[in-house]
Amino acid sequence: MEKLLEFKNVNYFYQTKNDEIFALDNISFDVKEEEFVSLVGPSGCGKTTILSLAAGLLKPSSGEVILDGEKKIDTTKIGYMFQRDMLFEWRTVWKNVTLGLELQKPKDIDRKLAFAEELLKKYNLNSFKSRKPRSLSGGMRQRVALIRTLVMEPKLLLLDEPFSALDYQTRLTLCDDVAEILKNEKKTALLVTHDISEAISLSNKIIVLSSRPAKVKDEIHLELKGTTPLKKREDTSFGSYFDLIWRELTNEEEKNNSD
Repeated sequence: MEKLLEFKNVNYFYQTKNDEIFALDNISFDVKEEEFVSLVGPSGCGKTTILSLAAGLLKPSSGEVILDGEKKIDTTKIGYMFQRDMLFEWRTVWKNVTLGLELQKPKDIDRKLAFAEELLKKYNLNSFKSRKPRSLSGGMRQRVALIRTLVMEPKLLLLDEPFSALDYQTRLTLCDDVAEILKNEKKTALLVTHDISEAISLSNKIIVLSSRPAKVKDEIHLELKGTTPLKKREDTSFGSYFDLIWRELTNEEEKNNSD
């Protein structure tokens, strides 16, 4: 598979009122086409900064971020999902899903509108298209948010803890839904999460980061049996992957406390 996103020796500093903070230290990794990669690391280590660099919202202090072979990030190739679904309560599901098309007015808008309708039908949301978001469950709202992102046909999806505001059972169900949708639509994803089990069940690869300034501590390639994230949790290797990542993160916390 071709590399869709590549970080090459990326350093990032940011200014505060009184100081310069060293956030990322020589970060290098890649995300291949149709791959699902997760970033895990201690709180405040710079995971969301990495997503912002991938989205072209920030520029590296040094090093390169390359998307689809280009050093200049084309933001039309990026889809971003946040912790909250960011749906507008006064707009119907359909009006939320097609908001990007309404704003951008692409030349092929008729094709994209037909694609939006196809996605709603395919993922059992078409009967809710005239409803307001408040009538939907949390999981359904996030599926609507994902479809709104997919309608714009991004090459790379950036997921910033999109399941964290949901209860545990809904999270498990939505992980299965999202994995199925991304696989069906042949999409590439980079996920930030604090949930190790979530990362293992969803990902082909996990990047383990150190505390700030973040370095890549480990890159774990996963091979789990199961057709869905929930089924993958039953694989006998699941616990071994969890223990490996847990030890790396726990050692990092102990190191920070000793400092």
